Amino acid sequence: MDMEMSAADAAFRDEVRAFFDEKLTADMREASDLTSGVFAEFEISHRWHKTLHEKGWVAPAWPVEHGGTGWTPIQRYIYDSEAGAAGAPRLFSMGLRMVGPVVMKFGTDEQKNYYLPRIRSGDDVWCQGYSEPGSGSDLASLQTRAVIDGDHYVVDGTKIWTTGAQHATRMFCLVRTSTEGKPQEGISFILIDMNTPGITIEPIITIAGDHEVNQVFLDDVRVPIANRVGPENDGWTVAKYLLEFERGGAAYATLLEAALKKLRAIAEAESKDGGRLIDDGAFAGKLAALEVRQIAVQATEHRIMSDIAQRGRPGPASSIMKVLGSENNQLISELAVEATQYYAAPYQPETRVPGNNVEAIGPEKSVPVMPKYLNFRAATIYAGSSEVQRNIMAKLVLGL
Repeated sequence: MDMEMSAADAAFRDEVRAFFDEKLTADMREASDLTSGVFAEFEISHRWHKTLHEKGWVAPAWPVEHGGTGWTPIQRYIYDSEAGAAGAPRLFSMGLRMVGPVVMKFGTDEQKNYYLPRIRSGDDVWCQGYSEPGSGSDLASLQTRAVIDGDHYVVDGTKIWTTGAQHATRMFCLVRTSTEGKPQEGISFILIDMNTPGITIEPIITIAGDHEVNQVFLDDVRVPIANRVGPENDGWTVAKYLLEFERGGAAYATLLEAALKKLRAIAEAESKDGGRLIDDGAFAGKLAALEVRQIAVQATEHRIMSDIAQRGRPGPASSIMKVLGSENNQLISELAVEATQYYAAPYQPETRVPGNNVEAIGPEKSVPVMPKYLNFRAATIYAGSSEVQRNIMAKLVLGL
């Protein structure tokens, strides 16, 4: 894949930079710097979503007929790279990245016409109802039931580790509609309005002190059958398609590059005694090794971008990106803790709130370091554990 920048691409890069200079506010950049989880602070992230929608840039990966930008793969990569460099807040993008492509692929015309514009505009905010207690990586063992009653499903069960459910207006959800045959053959994919009676959201506070995930209880929740995407009992096919987009094609390389630049800045800063951590040969070697791994991630992402450009989907190679991205995130966060040393220890969640006036203990760059390290402990589990991803790669990529 040719990633050389043409004159037109350079002009596009300048346009993107000018847009970020004009539209990225100070609190947006601050929220990006302080983010320890998967997404930036919701209100700020959502405001950035609205700004991108107004510009027509909110869904660069979507086909033009559904409101996409029509950018080439290199333009999309330029945009992602500049967004990382500028400190743009990460969008709460489950609608854009996950359920949107599913509706395009499997939805009816009515579903496409209703949901896709609302996803682009941000009028609908989505969460994912996949994992259940006792049914994590073994997704086929899910027990949430949906029983037909007239023109509705009546849904009972619970979902856990539901990111952003406290902000979501809708959930895309896997439910069991049959107990016959293989477990995968009795699952359906439905769309649930989070304002429906019978839904209860209980927060789960992470070890980093963040309210990012939740447990959602569904008790006699009535969902129109018209909200099912794809045939009944064929939700497994839909779910696997969605997981390709959750696991890959998410600009991991640009996020890792931004994290590495912040880590290098910490290492190159002078301490009170005038020394620099980067001058320590052992630490410099660890940082260089991570930067080499980042180059490998970037090359892999380029290949996946090429696949998406040709086929419209990342395919099983998304598992490669998931493993590389999540494991590198962990390694970077571990080295960042080593770099900040004892300043990583204080528990000070109030200093991670954008706009706060609390004096941090230690350098400001150290504030999100430990929370990121703690949050990324789950990176090799969510969206499919690394063990599951390696099984997929062995079977579908290597043909073993």
